[in-house]
Amino acid sequence: MWNPFRKKPLLTEQGTRFQIECYRWLLTHFGGDDFYKRAQLVLPTCDYFPSIVDSNESAAQTTLKQVMKYAGMENWPVTLQVQEEDPNLRVAPTLTVQNVEQSPLGTFSVDENNQATITYNPKLTDDPTQMVATFAHELSHYLTGTAPEPPPGGWENWEFATDIGATFLGFGIFQANAAFNFRQHSSVDAVGWQTSGGGYHTEAEHSYALAIFLQLKGLEPEIAFPHCDVNVKGYLKRALDELDRSNVIAELKEVAYVPRSL
Repeated sequence: MWNPFRKKPLLTEQGTRFQIECYRWLLTHFGGDDFYKRAQLVLPTCDYFPSIVDSNESAAQTTLKQVMKYAGMENWPVTLQVQEEDPNLRVAPTLTVQNVEQSPLGTFSVDENNQATITYNPKLTDDPTQMVATFAHELSHYLTGTAPEPPPGGWENWEFATDIGATFLGFGIFQANAAFNFRQHSSVDAVGWQTSGGGYHTEAEHSYALAIFLQLKGLEPEIAFPHCDVNVKGYLKRALDELDRSNVIAELKEVAYVPRSL
């Protein structure tokens, strides 16, 4: 029946198909018991990330260690390095420098001995959610780089697939919440706001990937809702509703895991 008030899909048809094919790729090469029995939904709580640290460097090292543990990669060789600080763009109370290139939130590289190096922007230590999301993304690089075939659309789509891979590893709440940040700032002589984001997907796209994760794992969404930003919670509810009215989850559960040779 025609319904003039029916909501349009959360994502475009192309965007939805890319998510589904990425999950198919991830389940084929990194699924099995690692996903269905051991992967967990990581929450932004002190139970998952103890908050007692004595320095910014210690905070980064401790956070990476926890992220690696929940990703099932605690024994993978990784060196963590801090980047140089970004230049201060505010040169006077009412004057800021524009169009200055900022350092990335994080980078990933690996040498011929499969020894990985992750770097991080020092400003991440002021934003624990963004730090977890960044480390999860870089570890997803490490994991998915071992796949015997490229992600959907080829290696040029690797960054987008890597973001979904971070959600696949259990960090979907962090990925979605970090996709868009709004901050107000004020002082005795100035007031303003700024926006920032991390990752390669929108809040809606991250929320859709998180919805797939929850349903594949058979997790109640009420576990996630209290930890989601307002926009993310709304997108997540819409994504779950769309998935309930489709065969996506049933199809993905039929994907056969093919163990990879390391």
